[in-house]
Amino acid sequence: MIAKLRGRVDSVGDDWLVVDVGGVGYLVFASARTLSAAPPMGGDLDLFIETHVREDHIHLYGFMSGRERDLFRLLLTVQGVGAKVALAILSILEPDALETAVAAQDKAAIAQASGVGPKLAGRIVNELKDKVAAAALAGAARPALAAVAGGDRGGDRAGDAVSALVNLGYRPSEAHGAVATAANDLGPDADVAALIRAGLKELAR
Repeated sequence: MIAKLRGRVDSVGDDWLVVDVGGVGYLVFASARTLSAAPPMGGDLDLFIETHVREDHIHLYGFMSGRERDLFRLLLTVQGVGAKVALAILSILEPDALETAVAAQDKAAIAQASGVGPKLAGRIVNELKDKVAAAALAGAARPALAAVAGGDRGGDRAGDAVSALVNLGYRPSEAHGAVATAANDLGPDADVAALIRAGLKELAR
């Protein structure tokens, strides 16, 4: 199984690119975000790869980070989400935004992706909420998202701050993102009022 490719960009299409590795060209399907971040033709490129082997084909899917690949794998666990839809979601939502949308149960954010209707968006946020929260709680690098998703006192304060911002008219995904940034800046002991003030400053930027 191919897990990573390092080579040069040979050619690029609407949803794919060919990576030349020692004279061998690998066709790799990718999100629009990954394609836009790739260097021009001839440039050096490292891609994390998810390999799908079927009876009639072997497909490679490429990502700029292991985290994006992990989210691709998570999306595929949802009934009705295939590789094409998962890439469409990752095309419009970067990993932080996707995790926040799932944690906030923001179906509208995910429904912006091509091929994702309201019903499928609802299924995605419902089925992935616990998995995304578990990943956040396991990742020490993202304590703010863990606090928002968790049930400890810090999570309660963050949740109250998010609710306050939503009541002020902000979208749940925006509120979660702003409070997560505020929690990172202020630390775990910040009270609700401080989180709201810092969140409002973040949203005003």
